[in-house]
Amino acid sequence: MVVAQLRFVEIGRVAYIAYGPDQGKLCAIVDVIDQNRALIDGPCTGVSRKQINFKNLHLTGIKITMPRSLRTGLLKKKWESDKVQEQWEKTTWAKKIADRKLRSKLSDFDRFKLMKAKQARNRLINVEFGKLRLQAKKATAKPKRIRKRPSKK
Repeated sequence: MVVAQLRFVEIGRVAYIAYGPDQGKLCAIVDVIDQNRALIDGPCTGVSRKQINFKNLHLTGIKITMPRSLRTGLLKKKWESDKVQEQWEKTTWAKKIADRKLRSKLSDFDRFKLMKAKQARNRLINVEFGKLRLQAKKATAKPKRIRKRPSKK
């Protein structure tokens, strides 16, 4: 594992709340209470300052440089100046969540249209692949087999 991929619990680390009443929202770790809990605050996402168990958080790769126990107003300014929301929306994690939400809102007819569109796309791909395979087959003819033993005639 590369060291750059590690996400440590630290002050200023932006986290995704996985469980609880604020599920699905972003917050910043403001202070570490003990080995199981942290003080979090999400001024721009509607998360009030509270303590939360680390098991309920998923750490992101985004970090805000800030001192311990920064007040909500100053944290909000830092959040906006570092453009945390924009950084989050660029991640594949956020895109997957948005896609999942969009898919869950599809009606039965929308799912049917999507299925038909995928079938049409796959049909085009398979036709093109067949043409390319045929060209490759014609271009490289099999070399004639050479008999190692002379034939008996």
